[in-house]
Amino acid sequence: MSFDSFALSRKNASHELAQLAEEHMKHDLQQSDRDALNDASKKFSTFTAIGSLVGLGLGALLALRVRRARTEYFKAFRAIEKPTHVKFADGREEALPDLGNLLKPSPVGDFAAYVFFSAGGLFIGGETGLLAGSWSARRSLTSDVERKARLERALRRYRADVLRREVQKLEAGETDGKPAEIW
Repeated sequence: MSFDSFALSRKNASHELAQLAEEHMKHDLQQSDRDALNDASKKFSTFTAIGSLVGLGLGALLALRVRRARTEYFKAFRAIEKPTHVKFADGREEALPDLGNLLKPSPVGDFAAYVFFSAGGLFIGGETGLLAGSWSARRSLTSDVERKARLERALRRYRADVLRREVQKLEAGETDGKPAEIW
């Protein structure tokens, strides 16, 4: 699993595409549109960060509760009367081993519970924050009909420019016996 699996750590595609997007933002959009895009991106990253932190905290809290429950189950298991011997039909008697030490909660198990529950909470919380942030950012960008039209037109121009650059690189063909790198 890569570090990019977590929503909090994802980055942009490439430097070249980011520069192209900046050029299109300067030429195709008004200042109010750029401000709205920046506000939406901040809202998006804020939701993702908050969701990741909440998920991490809830995962740690759940691990703590699971640890406490495991400890209580072990105490209850140790307190009950357990059979010590098994008597077979032919009259033979065998001693049963004491499994109490094997069922005892260990620090390694506690550590694993905290790590895995926290990582799961981080993943689920981050993805939930990512979805909520994208919904909120989309809503803020599409609230004004004229702004929405300007943003869609700028996005179409950007996509067309990206495709033109990709076609140019593909038509340039192989260089030094290696396939051309598109990005």
